[in-house]
Amino acid sequence: MRLQRIVLPGILVLGFVMYGCNSGSNTSTVTSQATTVTTTISDPAACQAPNGAFKHVYVTVTDVEASTNGSAGPGDSSFVDLTPTLKGGAPMQIDLLGQANNNCFLATLGSTSELPAGNYQQLRIMLAPDSSAGSVTQNACGSYANCVVLSDGSVHDLALSSEAQTGLKISSGQIASGQFVVGTGQTEDLDVNFDTCSSILQEGNGQYRLKPVMHAGQVSTTSTSVNGTIVSAKTNKPIVGGTVLVALEQPDSNGVDQLLMTTVADPTTGGFVFCPLLAGHYDIVAVAVDGSGTAYSAGVETGLQPGDAAGNIPLIPSGTQATITGLVTSQSSTNGAIAIDARVAALQQANSAGLLVTVPLLPSQNITSGEYVTAVGSACPTGTGCVNYNLQVPAAWPNAGAYAASGATFSQPTTVPVTAAVAVRAETADGVLDCSVSGIKVTTMVPSGPLTLLPGGTTTATTVAFTGCN
Repeated sequence: MRLQRIVLPGILVLGFVMYGCNSGSNTSTVTSQATTVTTTISDPAACQAPNGAFKHVYVTVTDVEASTNGSAGPGDSSFVDLTPTLKGGAPMQIDLLGQANNNCFLATLGSTSELPAGNYQQLRIMLAPDSSAGSVTQNACGSYANCVVLSDGSVHDLALSSEAQTGLKISSGQIASGQFVVGTGQTEDLDVNFDTCSSILQEGNGQYRLKPVMHAGQVSTTSTSVNGTIVSAKTNKPIVGGTVLVALEQPDSNGVDQLLMTTVADPTTGGFVFCPLLAGHYDIVAVAVDGSGTAYSAGVETGLQPGDAAGNIPLIPSGTQATITGLVTSQSSTNGAIAIDARVAALQQANSAGLLVTVPLLPSQNITSGEYVTAVGSACPTGTGCVNYNLQVPAAWPNAGAYAASGATFSQPTTVPVTAAVAVRAETADGVLDCSVSGIKVTTMVPSGPLTLLPGGTTTATTVAFTGCN
């Protein structure tokens, strides 16, 4: 079984040197005494063929920078070069669906050096543009610098979103505790979790575009992990012949569990591993369809910490999946039609405390990660861009339990009907809300109440309308 991280199916280790930082607004003081730091990038392979659409995802990294100024713009003097070898003309192309080693690491971008102590509040990862494809050694993308290879072997350009063309920004809101704290004379490890499967958008013209979903924080390179096994509640054995998708989640400021990492459980043993992990509490949410096409309830185990073993998480057979469909519209600040990126997810209540979890979407040969791009066209309501979405989710309540060292006790509500909600978010690549009417909308309803889920049935959510979009 491959070891993977949240959200790219492998991990890059970035060793680097920081030579100094300037102070400014929202800027911490940097001391001259150096600290050793290792930086890694990680991600799972839930969207890799044969389960998903991609055989390979190649990116060419040209540099990594950091700043103690959380509001610093591109080119600000506070940024420090972390990978001078790459910046010096030796970019590295990495297959983000490559095989990670037993410590979850995929590749080394540079040797670890000394880092001045300070509070680093922003990171930027630079990718090569297509115009420099000719300078990439052993370029697997041909005339492109970054590309996706589909399950049929065809190579497609992976374009950069406008926000990413000045570096893939990881803002303080995407860094655990808001900053990466480097103490004087200490040794620290920084991990950047890059969720490739949620970061690739397919636009209406067929173009693939990278809109990165990333988080960062301090970890151990000898990493602690969370592991467990997904089983059928009917047989207490692994679910065979289909796909079992496992997600690692944490609640956001609204108390709604957001997906951080996904992986596919081992098809023979049902086992899964998430590593490396930042300190904190996590929830596991798993969904499955077996070889006969039978869908299962979500299985949820809450309250795990790095180093915990989840044990067996049982999923209950529930028949055919239900479909939630709906429309998202977008309007500019001048009330004209505009295209935006929208992330759509189904939510279900997982316990008596009212915890809402994101139900992960099973990977397929289609791009169905819940990432959508609204388009301007005649089919949209007047003056808007729009996109229709379809979410395939279990037509059953989650089977949920809280972590205990002796083993979790799971239960599934018997109340009817089974319901769900839809969360829609419009944001730029660095997590900034893109519209004035934005954020997670958890109360999307049909006129008669919550969205009702029936095996094989379709329920339509009310339209989510974003205005004041940029």
